[in-house]
Amino acid sequence: MTPIAIATEDELSEAVAIRLIAELQEPHYVTHKLRKGGFGYLRSKMDNWCQMAQHQVMLVLTDLDQAKCAGELREQWLSTRSEPARLLLRVAVREVESWVLADHAAMRVLIGPKGTLPPHPDELPDPKQALLRLANCAPRGVRDDLLRVADGRLAQGLGYNACLVHWVGSVWNPGQAAERSPSLQRARKRLREAVRTFGNDV
Repeated sequence: MTPIAIATEDELSEAVAIRLIAELQEPHYVTHKLRKGGFGYLRSKMDNWCQMAQHQVMLVLTDLDQAKCAGELREQWLSTRSEPARLLLRVAVREVESWVLADHAAMRVLIGPKGTLPPHPDELPDPKQALLRLANCAPRGVRDDLLRVADGRLAQGLGYNACLVHWVGSVWNPGQAAERSPSLQRARKRLREAVRTFGNDV
């Protein structure tokens, strides 16, 4: 069985990573789930992730945010380090919410029939705000979980993570989402390749 460790920015990213791993056909198990909030923690621990990748598949999932492109972010984070083959530094363009938005069928289960879903979520400048605007059209229970208004601007509600984490684990489909998100498609491909070749490398 292939051991896989994951390091993520937040609860939602962790839920997405776990869902990506769950769709793998090869036998596997999760050894560690590591997160402490924000990309600063992930970047500061790159030496640790490289060391862990010597013994297992190490999936590090972060958001692109305001970086120009995933390649630039990878260069900044890895710097002069040599990248182990089993280190998967994957970048959600621009945020993990873009991956969430990419499964339109699942989004309709969450928010209902109202609101226009983005056809190319990787191109959104602010995927979280796009998701919050859609949540404003959702049934009241979902809307109350996902949303609050702060200084006249839609903001993340108290139940945001709990609601979306449950939905990602039970409804969201990575395969369907990947059809609209190239960055998610690349992440799925690299994860499958790393797990498939793990036994040949040890």
